[in-house]
Amino acid sequence: MNLNQKNSGIHSLGKLNLEIYSCITTDFITDEVIITEEQLSHIREKHPEAYQDTLLYVKDVLDDPDYIFEDKKENSGIVVKKIINEEEHSLLVIKIITSKDNKDYKNSVITGWKITEKRLNNYIRNKNIIYKKE
Repeated sequence: MNLNQKNSGIHSLGKLNLEIYSCITTDFITDEVIITEEQLSHIREKHPEAYQDTLLYVKDVLDDPDYIFEDKKENSGIVVKKIINEEEHSLLVIKIITSKDNKDYKNSVITGWKITEKRLNNYIRNKNIIYKKE
């Protein structure tokens, strides 16, 4: 992952395709998406198996997700993409910043982990799919 540091602890991941992410909300105040050092530390500590993939593939997952599932938190989504040459899927949770939030905040990746094909099929059966790649 080529993280562009804007300031200490915050890494810009580029822009979200608002057409895709409008399934989470249409109340966008920015299309910029970031990940913080705090979130990277969380992934490294809680999901070490996914840390390297998160670094390598976060832009691919955000730019071209296979699925977005409704998350239990408001204005958040569970973004899933199968990574080529891997048996597992990379999963990210993204928080969209809306007009109700602090205007200085950006959309952000909250966490990431890997899921198996079996777990993905369980998500498809049991979670609300709000976006599916054509």
